[in-house]
Parts: sequence; structure tokens; C-alpha cells
Amino acid sequence: MVTIDSISFVMNMEATSVFRPKLGSQFSLPSTTNLFPLRKLYGFPLTSFPGKPIKRIRLKASNTLTFDDKERTRKFKKLPLSEWTHYFHSIPLDISEMDALKEEIDELKPKVKNTFMSSQGSDSTKTKILMIYLFVSLGLAYHFEEEIYETLKEGFENIEKIMAGEEDLYTVSIIFWVFRRYGHYISSDVFQRFKGSNGSFKESLIGDAKGMLSLYEAAHLATTKDYILDEALIFTSSHLETLVATGTCPPHLLARIRNALSICQHWNFEVLVPLDFIPFYEQEKDHDEMLLKFAKLSFKYLKLIYLQDLKILTKWYKKLDFPSKFPPYFKDRCVENYFFVLPVFFEPQLSSARMLLTKGFILLGIQDDTFDRYASISEAESLGNSLKRWAPDHSMDKQPEYLKSVLKVILDTFQEFEKELSPEGRSYSVKYTIEEFQASSKANVELAKWAQVSHVPSFEKYMEVGQMEITACVTVAYILMSMGKTDSKEAFEWLKSRPKLVQSLCTKGRLMNDIAGFEDDMSRGYVVNAVNCYMKQYGVTEKEAFKEIRKMVVNTHKTLNEEFLTTTCVPHYVLRETMDFARMIIVTYNGYEGFTRPDEGIIKEYMTSLFVDQIDL
Repeated sequence: MVTIDSISFVMNMEATSVFRPKLGSQFSLPSTTNLFPLRKLYGFPLTSFPGKPIKRIRLKASNTLTFDDKERTRKFKKLPLSEWTHYFHSIPLDISEMDALKEEIDELKPKVKNTFMSSQGSDSTKTKILMIYLFVSLGLAYHFEEEIYETLKEGFENIEKIMAGEEDLYTVSIIFWVFRRYGHYISSDVFQRFKGSNGSFKESLIGDAKGMLSLYEAAHLATTKDYILDEALIFTSSHLETLVATGTCPPHLLARIRNALSICQHWNFEVLVPLDFIPFYEQEKDHDEMLLKFAKLSFKYLKLIYLQDLKILTKWYKKLDFPSKFPPYFKDRCVENYFFVLPVFFEPQLSSARMLLTKGFILLGIQDDTFDRYASISEAESLGNSLKRWAPDHSMDKQPEYLKSVLKVILDTFQEFEKELSPEGRSYSVKYTIEEFQASSKANVELAKWAQVSHVPSFEKYMEVGQMEITACVTVAYILMSMGKTDSKEAFEWLKSRPKLVQSLCTKGRLMNDIAGFEDDMSRGYVVNAVNCYMKQYGVTEKEAFKEIRKMVVNTHKTLNEEFLTTTCVPHYVLRETMDFARMIIVTYNGYEGFTRPDEGIIKEYMTSLFVDQIDL
């Protein structure tokens, strides 16, 4: 086995920026054309870390697990308190405004539904599918779920007839995107019609900016066997970047292309897409005024529901006074955690699920920060043993008060979950979730031991433990627990079997976290990271390690798409919410460490747009 006497790390960071207009605002493109990073395939940037280059540091990496676990000086980064908690705890909320909006929505909804369902003629199904794309992009799909599923079910039975003779790139790409997004496997061979005799995509397509953008978006739904979509992504990415650089499109379309190159629609939060799409659609010459108004009303109402949730949630959070219970290693992230659950439960009627899942995320943050950033080995073992027993172990009474508080908060909150879900006959979901929480705690203890002696294991061994420590499995369990479904026992058993979809989630979460968090890890002397383990095992440079790990992430994107389309042993809603969790991972680590530093950059912009900015009706 290779022994590392020292590891030197030098990183060059590149800042990224994304132009994102506010809803209802007037906007124009900045004069600088190269404001977006060159894209790595499948929706994340070539550069992995925003900010300034960090200093070269030298770290000892040992293969021997020996350590002196006596009283020691703790080294950790103090994290600032969140600026959001107090703001939402005290913000006024006008219930009468919510009621008035709800009345307008209820009045318009049947009219929009009638427009959707009354489409006639030979191309009526095609027209409906294109409208479904508008519903999804404008944040309206949840209003018409039954109608959408029925339309697509009937349409899929006649897919060959629908696609026969269709030569419009935009139309073919959107139909492909909608069917696959909703779990229907439509062959990527539909794009062969856009290739020339030389086997490449026709150069004539380049002049169709909207068509190129739609093909680019469709390419992100590729599976492991969709080689034509790999070609399409390379083809469209190159030409869309040129379009933005030269500014040869209407400004509102250029803005949309720019944002798509930052993160594609398929892997974005569904609730974030309308932030860009509503102002884009408003400037389209053929937009439907009624549909636009309905989108704005619905989105404004949704934002008010979020404020109502946050007032309740921050009241609970402030009452428990987490920041006073723990040393300043703790991430004070109540509102931020609420933001991170939105890809899974964004619809207005899911307030209870959002708050339950947010509380679960807060517990995971406390657990992770304790093991990862502060606890001594003896403290980590004591907490791990206590969580395994689900009660204080024999050494807990000798531990510092903060550790007792960590254990108490975890046990008390799960008891709160039990109390809330028992009347609905869903106590079993709490039991399953506790088991996953215990498994992640066990992995946390092992990583903590490695980290405190700067042990760099093999890449395979690290991934075996690290994929459990990243809490993807316990997060899926939290999601299932929060859903409110009474028939989810089979879903928990599916999760326990570690299907390929879940394995890919774990791999994606671990690798994207380690890529984006590498700077932070190294700055605090934390060498247990996928990049270091890969460098050590394969004797490659840091640059080569990043390149290979990014390839692995790309492969997980394709595998997730494939498993979503082919898994039949659990209800579709389970697959849908699992994919939504994958979207959370991608947005959180899309070239930055959004979970550790949500107060910087694009995450803060997203939160401001969703929770603070107003919509002009």
C-alpha cells in the first residue's frame, strides 16, 4: 500500500456568476459576455470552487490508527449565526392578502384547465404536451396533476403517431423532455432525424436558438445508453455558449440560455424554475395573458405560504434555542434548511411535510457538525454508542454538557415525530428512519476517527463508509416519513435493500460534497476526502483526481435517469421524490459549498428571490 509522508495542495478558484432577473422587473444583459463558467458535461462547471486561492498547506497522512485521546485543544471554525431566523420570526403576514389571492386562483384555475382540456384537432395531444411543459416551467403543474398524467398516459400509447413527420427541433425536444420527466421511456432515436448524412447534427439547426436550447435541456435526461444525447449535449453547449458570447438573440432568450448553461431545468428545483421562466414567458410575443396571470398569482400565493411556514418553524426553533446549547461549531441553519427541502415538497398544501423534513435536516446538521467539526474521539464514540442504543450509554454522564444536549435534542425531536405521526398509523415510518439515522451515525464515528489522525484510506473503503455518512439514505427515509402516505412500508423496505437508484444518490451526494467542500476540508486540516483518497490510491495529481471524480458524478446523473424510468417495484411518487432529492444535491453543490455557506452567492440569491422579493402582478 502506498504511504504518503506529506500531501501538498494548491487550488486555483474561479468565481462564477449567474444573471437572474427578478420577477416583474425590467432587465437587460450585462455588457460583459463571458459571465458564466465553461460547462462540464451534464450541468456543473469546470471549476469547482468559488473564491480566492487558498494557501499551500502540508498535511501528514498516516496509515496507522493511533492517537492520544486526552484533553486537547479543539480546532474548529466558528460559523456566524444565520441572518434569516429573526427576520422571519418577526415578519408581518397579511392573511387577508392570502385569502384574496386564493379566491383569484380558484376563479382562474377552471378557465386554464378548460383551455388545456379543450384542445381539438389532429395535433391536440401534441398541443397539450407543449402546454404541460409550460405548466411545469411556470410552476403550475401541481394544479393539474390528474389531467397531466392522463394526457401523457394516452399520448404515450400513440407516441409514434405523435412524432411521425415532426421536423421542428423545439417540438420534438419538448415532447421528449416531458415524457421522460414524467417517467415514460421515449427512445432518443427521435433525434436521429436531425442528423445529416455525415452522422453529425445538421449545421442548419444552429440558427434555431429556442430549438437548440430545448435540445440541450432534453440531453440532460440521458441514460447510460443514450449516446446520441451525449453528442447533442456537446453540440448544443458549444453553440449556446457562442450565442451568449455574441449576443445574437433577443435579450430575454439570452438570459434564459445563460441560466440554463449554469444549471439545466431537469436538475434544478422545480420551484426555482419559474423565477427565470415567468419573466422570460412574459416577453414572448405569443404568451397567453391568462396563463401568465395565473402563474404570477400562484407563485405569489406560494411565497406567502412559505412565509407562514417560516413564522411557525422559526418560533419552534427559537424556543429550543439551539445556538445556546452548542459551541459555535454548530451551523445555525433553520430557514436555510427549509429552503433545501423545497425541491421535494414545494406545493402549497405540503406545509406539514416541509416542516417535518426541515426539522429532520436540522438534526442531521447537528449530528454531522458534532462528529465532523468538534467532538473528541471519546465524545464521538459515546454519542455513537448512545444513538445505537437510542439512550445514553454508560459514559454519557461523564461527557460535556454540549454532547448531552446533542443527544437530548435528537431523541426529543424523534419523540415529537412519533407523537405527531402515531395518530395517523405511521409510527413504523419513525422506526425505519431511526434505523437509518443510526447507520449514518455509525459511519460518522468511523470517519471522525480517521480524520483526527489524518488517516487516508483507500478510495473504495472511503466510499463504503462515506456514502453512509453523507446521510442520503436517512434523508430518503425522512422524505418517506414526511410524505403522509399510509402505504409506504414497501418503500422503506425498498430503501433498506439499497437499490441502484439509492446507491447512485449516495455516490452523487458523497462526491459532489467532497468536490465542493475540498477547500473547506483542507483549510481545517481535514484530509479524509474522496479527492485525497483517490490521489493516494491511484498515484495521480489533484487535477487528475478531480477530473475522474467528476466523470463518476456524470455517470450517476445518467444512472438516476435510467433507474427512474425502469424501476417498477415502488409507487411512482417514491421515485419522483427521490429524484427531487437528487436535484437538491446538485443545486446545493453546483460549483460551491451551498450547504456550509448558504449565506454566500447563489443560494442566498435563490432564498431572497423566493422569500423576500415581491412579484409584480
